[in-house]
Amino acid sequence: MISSRLTAAVAWFAVASFPLSLRADDPAATAKAFSTEIEPILVKYCYDCHGDGMDKGDFKMDDYEKLDDHLANMLLWFDVWETTRAGLMPPAKKPQPTDAERAKLIAWVERDVFKLDPENPDPGVVTVRRLNRVEYRNTIQDLFGVRSDVTEDFPPDDTGYGFDTIGDVLSISPLLMEKYIQAAANVVEEAVPTEGPKIPTKWVNLGDFKDPKNEKHTLGWIGFQSPREYVGKPWINYDGEYEARVEFEIKGSMEATSNTATFALKLGDQPIAERNVGWDNSKSISLKTKVKLKKGNGQEFRFSITPDKAPLEGENALAVSVQRMTLYGPLDGSVKEYPSEFRDIFFDGPPPSDAKARDDYRRELLKRVATRAFRRPVDEPTLDRLVALSQMIESQPGKKFEHGIGHALTAILSSPRFLFRAEIQAEPDNPAKIVPIDEYALASRLSYFLWSSCPDDELLKIAGEGKLRENLRAQVDRMLADKKSDRFINNFVGQWLQARDVETINIDARRILEMKDLGQALKIFNNELRKSMRLETELFFAHILRENRPATELLSADYTFLNERLANWYGIEDVKGNDMRKVSLPADSKRGGLLTQSTFLIVTSNPTRTSPVKRGLFVLENLLATPSPPALPDVPPLEDAQKGKNKNLPLREILKIHSEQALCASCHNRMDPIGLALENFNALGAWQDNYRGNPIDASGELVTGEKFSNAQELSKILSEKRFHDFHRALAEKLLTYAVGRGVEYYDAPSVDGIVNKVETGGGTLRELLYGIIESAPFQKRRGDGDLFSNANE
Repeated sequence: MISSRLTAAVAWFAVASFPLSLRADDPAATAKAFSTEIEPILVKYCYDCHGDGMDKGDFKMDDYEKLDDHLANMLLWFDVWETTRAGLMPPAKKPQPTDAERAKLIAWVERDVFKLDPENPDPGVVTVRRLNRVEYRNTIQDLFGVRSDVTEDFPPDDTGYGFDTIGDVLSISPLLMEKYIQAAANVVEEAVPTEGPKIPTKWVNLGDFKDPKNEKHTLGWIGFQSPREYVGKPWINYDGEYEARVEFEIKGSMEATSNTATFALKLGDQPIAERNVGWDNSKSISLKTKVKLKKGNGQEFRFSITPDKAPLEGENALAVSVQRMTLYGPLDGSVKEYPSEFRDIFFDGPPPSDAKARDDYRRELLKRVATRAFRRPVDEPTLDRLVALSQMIESQPGKKFEHGIGHALTAILSSPRFLFRAEIQAEPDNPAKIVPIDEYALASRLSYFLWSSCPDDELLKIAGEGKLRENLRAQVDRMLADKKSDRFINNFVGQWLQARDVETINIDARRILEMKDLGQALKIFNNELRKSMRLETELFFAHILRENRPATELLSADYTFLNERLANWYGIEDVKGNDMRKVSLPADSKRGGLLTQSTFLIVTSNPTRTSPVKRGLFVLENLLATPSPPALPDVPPLEDAQKGKNKNLPLREILKIHSEQALCASCHNRMDPIGLALENFNALGAWQDNYRGNPIDASGELVTGEKFSNAQELSKILSEKRFHDFHRALAEKLLTYAVGRGVEYYDAPSVDGIVNKVETGGGTLRELLYGIIESAPFQKRRGDGDLFSNANE
């Protein structure tokens, strides 16, 4: 089967009338290098199976009449290049080329067949793409403090190469454009106070509330089990009477329980609002009251819980999770102002009464918003039109300054300059022209990579000064320290490792746990446990990135992140409470690294059983950058090999029967040993010693020759002997996510450069991130031209 990457490569060569690099083409030198340097390597290591009359796997390397035609055979050389880079050929039991010979063959294919120039890597073409749903939501939130409900407003985004950041699939239809216009109107309605200044609402910082007995306890989980209080002293801006409002939800069980308690808000020792609480599946419950307050932070608020009825045996204990607290007032109207969430727009307060000053304020206000929304300074003609639009609306009967601003903002949010991530280039229609993107475009690439949102004021400022490139690593460090970088971790890890799917994937816990009662099964394997599994993987990746740890610790770490619920699932003792925290694993632990985390084990299983094929394929594609051809058509399901006398055979034997065809065996030999090494973990990620009464044999041998006896030894091999493949796989995944296109053959010099920098710079995950951001595909671009329109014809 021909891979999509190979198809793209052939299409590119077929239509390109320009060189893909600045290398001069010398056919005579290419032929001489092949005859004197390359063919001897092929004769020595490849022709036993693929030459001299042999065509194993229907692949022949010496079947040609003219050398020129042979050297132009992209299908053949792409296959040679890809399998050689991955170490798949020659097979492990055959004589192996030296590292120098392998490097020489790879370099020759890249230089003389692909025409790549390692000194001037091709950055490729990135399709102009719209903001995906997550990027739209985050950008709106960071611009205006408004959280747009994108799941209701827009259809799900398509994905490509495993990610929803790919330009080629982020298209737009007339219907979607209508939805964007309506969404813009909805955002403006919430972001612009058309009624003018009003009684202020203060959002109290819940992080300021502490349990005096244990400061690790937070308002996110106030258990019903014992009396507890959380104390805070929020700053009050004005004397007066306020409405205090607390919103919370009940957590701990998906089913009704007998557990109850009294939840109260106190001012000092005096309760000012309280409620008897028990099981409730409402997303938000309110507690509100009126209270007189003095300016300053001398008044002490307390949240308290008083236990009532304990849960019955087998029932889960409940907890209050406080979502937010607001203080609305003074209620007498003595103070009116724009709410804090509007001050990013109305930065200088209400509009002046003087017409000239009013228009100056209007212009500066729209200039600021448009510059941030468009991710670069707005041009004067566009700003003139926005100002005129605002003035026109304000001049209408019954309209005010705020109405005009709101209408102009709707135009900004409906503009292609906001909805699409376009990049200005000197010669956009010249595919042979490669230039660095300007610093504003670089700021956008950086912010959407690490924050899934628009650049902040500091990024735009430093880009405007032309100093972003020279301060790039410092800015990356600043951005990773910001809470907004959690978006990168959630979105990248959620898609690369499919961690986001663990909470929703269809899995039959009752059958896997061999329980008759579905309710009992769900008490053991429930949504809270699934959430803990997702958090384990996200926090694990975040720790290695932010603490500048080696990237290979993702495979081999002797620690992970657990709470009591997940620790019990893993059989790890002495972890108490609901909070996730770093836990050192016991020396004899069966866990360690991504391959033994339940997130990975569940998303690579079938609904009722494990899948060694899925697990093995996932590792090959996502952790080793090793190609694996697609399955042949009409291959019967694995269950067909389990019928009759084979019903109780070990899974290893079933797979052997399933893959008896020679063409099937070539793929299964790559995937199955990896998947079978993980067979001690069932489809829910729990440990098992036996399968259908047979002891599990987790030993195996990689197609590259390394032998192992269990999952821990496999992880060690991947992190210590195949670390170069892992670095390359992770680099390719990060590059795909960051630049919004798939990694192609012409990216080989860029990927190799990234990996070399990482491995000479300490091998850390952060160094890998630096390498992506400093690479040619991230820093440069070529013109689009009509290259791909021709290719599609």
